[in-house]
Amino acid sequence: MTILVAPDSFKGTYSAAEVAAAIAAGIEDGGLEAVELPVADGGEGTFEALCRSLGASPVTVDVVDSWGEPLRAVLGLAAEGTAVVEVAQASGLTAARNTPADAMSASTYGTGLLIAAAVSRGAAHILVAAGGSATTDGGAGAVQAISERGGLQGARITVLSDVTTGFLDAARVFGPQKGADPATVILLEERLEQLAASYPRNPAGVPRTGAAGGLSGGLWAYFGAELVSGADAVLDAAGFDKYLETVAAVVVGEGRLDSQTGEGKIISAILERVRKSGRQIPLIAVVGSVAEDLGDYAQNFAEIHIATDAAAMRTAGKAVAAR
Repeated sequence: MTILVAPDSFKGTYSAAEVAAAIAAGIEDGGLEAVELPVADGGEGTFEALCRSLGASPVTVDVVDSWGEPLRAVLGLAAEGTAVVEVAQASGLTAARNTPADAMSASTYGTGLLIAAAVSRGAAHILVAAGGSATTDGGAGAVQAISERGGLQGARITVLSDVTTGFLDAARVFGPQKGADPATVILLEERLEQLAASYPRNPAGVPRTGAAGGLSGGLWAYFGAELVSGADAVLDAAGFDKYLETVAAVVVGEGRLDSQTGEGKIISAILERVRKSGRQIPLIAVVGSVAEDLGDYAQNFAEIHIATDAAAMRTAGKAVAAR
């Protein structure tokens, strides 16, 4: 009997791969076979998940951070001409920097350099994981960097995100997380309105164009980027549906199971695919905590285990095997 272990990361504590390994070890302690399939939804961990599924090799590139400071970032290159770029590496909130974080001046220029580097290395399809940005520049910086280096040269871009936020809402929804006070949010909103009106295609009102502070909208407007669910893209790349044909159960995981879990996050995407499989496959959650407002959503799981460290995850895995 085989159990598929497909958790997201426990943000800030354990990567998806670490969670999967701990749970799988417990399942094997219990005498069953476990298949580890760490996943993500366009945010943290998406780069690693995609590179693993696609067999992409790391390539180090000299870029700049959101405030123009030199930075070394990594992109993934797969043999079939697919590249993986993570916005957080060059334009992220947690990227190392020597200058103070400023929401108004933060630029996606560095992400544009990463995309251009992928093009220069022969990439025909570039997957851009949009989570974790420090920027709300509507993608203007990235567009500039790509254009200065000759454009996409026939390559296409797919932006992966875990949000459906529109371009003009990006500042209001995400600005405060990036250090913008109320006055700065207003300025950012005004700038996004001006950018939207000036772009070759107006991204206002188009779902997902607000991801990464409007980066996805800028790439959509100038380069015809496809904007998709990060969760579904990661599951497709990993061949998730094929696993569902034979496994006896699926274990999912994330740091906190709450009301947002059912709104485009990876667990909701997995739940939908299990339903569509036509098989009665138990879905078991191993999570760091459960919110009081989870309500009826809890009924989607055969079991929910709370595990805050690797030892507890392993114990949870053993309990899954025992059931």
